[in-house]
Amino acid sequence: MLDTFTKLEAELEAELEARRRQYQYYRDALLTFGERTDADASKQASKQASKQASKQASIRWMMLNEIGQFIRGRRFTKADYVDDGISVIHYGEIYTKYGVWADHAISQVRSDMAGTLRYAKPGDVVITDVGESVEDVGKAVAWLGDEEVAIHDHCYAFRHGMNPKFVSYCMQTTSFIAEKAKYVARTKVNTLLVDAFSKIRIPVPSLEEQERIVAILDKFDALVNDLSFGLPAEIKARRQQYEHYRNKLLSFAKFEATT
Repeated sequence: MLDTFTKLEAELEAELEARRRQYQYYRDALLTFGERTDADASKQASKQASKQASKQASIRWMMLNEIGQFIRGRRFTKADYVDDGISVIHYGEIYTKYGVWADHAISQVRSDMAGTLRYAKPGDVVITDVGESVEDVGKAVAWLGDEEVAIHDHCYAFRHGMNPKFVSYCMQTTSFIAEKAKYVARTKVNTLLVDAFSKIRIPVPSLEEQERIVAILDKFDALVNDLSFGLPAEIKARRQQYEHYRNKLLSFAKFEATT
């Protein structure tokens, strides 16, 4: 029985990985608008770009510093953490716990620190300027909470007038990550060179087109990342079933051994 559960979980994990690759492929295809193509892109990607050709006239590629401004956070430490206080985003949480967007913070700090902190506003995209790997550096999360959230001094709030999820999705693409890697100082701590990073270009279609693309990518993202939906939810359920039956079987075996 346990072998059956293990095999099923392995099959689901393989399918999830295939869906993740598919999601990444379509995300990159949707966000290139025919302006940038990867050397390994398939003919299907070219067809996708051709379908968007009529829209390209209204799409500009602009540098991030032309679109908005970068506002650096202020320091707080884990010693400042409390169970109920001011909502904060720590840089390490961006590449370990957050996804493309967030509407609530994982951590809080003391309320008496309010005047010493710096905040991201709803709609800002919060970016970390350090990371354990080059890919972690510059990782972004769109802040969609109802109120401001304080950010660490190794974070920047990118304030702009675009759809925040669209900007965050752009920053997850293969081409953006490759471009971003050029502006990471590989010292003892991988650090983002923000002035150079701010000159990376992203597509700026109409807000209506941004919303259309976000709606498509949100569905893909939920399918491969949401633990309450799609394949991740099914894998979680199967794992719980496996653990339940494993414990039952082992408890029975232990009972038999003592009688």
